[in-house]
Amino acid sequence: MNVSSRARAFLKTLAIVLTVAVPLAATISSADARGGRGFSSGSRGMRTNVAPPATPTAPNAAAPMQRTMTPRTATPAANPAANAAKPGLLNRPGLLGGLAAGFLGAGLLGMLFGNGLFGGLGGLASVLGLIVQLALVFFLVRLAMSWWARRNAPAYADNAPPQANPGQAQNYARTGFGFGAGRNAPPLEITPADYEAFERRLSEVQAAWSNEDTAALQTIATPEMASYLSQDLADNAARGVVNKVSDVKLLQGDLAEAWREGPTDYATVAMRFSLVDKTIDRASGRVVEGSDTPEEVTEIWTFARRPDTDWELSAIQQTS
Repeated sequence: MNVSSRARAFLKTLAIVLTVAVPLAATISSADARGGRGFSSGSRGMRTNVAPPATPTAPNAAAPMQRTMTPRTATPAANPAANAAKPGLLNRPGLLGGLAAGFLGAGLLGMLFGNGLFGGLGGLASVLGLIVQLALVFFLVRLAMSWWARRNAPAYADNAPPQANPGQAQNYARTGFGFGAGRNAPPLEITPADYEAFERRLSEVQAAWSNEDTAALQTIATPEMASYLSQDLADNAARGVVNKVSDVKLLQGDLAEAWREGPTDYATVAMRFSLVDKTIDRASGRVVEGSDTPEEVTEIWTFARRPDTDWELSAIQQTS
């Protein structure tokens, strides 16, 4: 059977794509095998749907949460795209939109019955009266909309919304525990002992993940985050593999932000660390993903602390 030149070109292109895509897929699956599986998961309290500030360790934006129990809220600060999608008078919410639609509907009905767009207004006096009424309605609606905007403005625990990325030069003072002071002067003071706890949790979480110790995960992570990690371990078991992570070393880290919500403290830190990450077939012991060669990873971890408790892992976010 003869194959046309177009078909041969298509098959050649497909072969090139597969040649590039297959090794890339293997690399991605290997890199995503560690604790958290390369997802952005968990909760950052009221800031869950707001990207943490950039830091010297993680200058790129954090990926939004793919798995979270925190509902998404459409506020002007959290969802500017939604606000941009509502231009024009008829798309205004509430009273103004309804009145505009009503006036337009009345005008169209007038046109349908042969009276013109403003048919039936009764001459110049009616037109002037309509203009006065429209001006009065517009003024009242503007007042109502201003009140509504103030009422629905986002509130933060420290009365200052988090900044996405000011892009300013930062001082990067070392703390002695692998972390730098970062960019912010947080309202919640983070001490060297806290940084030491964050570094310890990094190793403890990866060790509990590697050992498939769900009981340990429940003591060092929030219930939500422990549930995600436990589900990922169950998925590995169903696939007949076990992920082994070892030689975890923090290379660099700094504070993105820290704040308090009621009785709970939150701290979001960027961490660049190295680890040996490999996935092993349970039956044969053969390495199916990863290798013994250390790799470097940069992630953004959020920790939560309730009164009289230690810091717990509350969220992991990937960097874009």
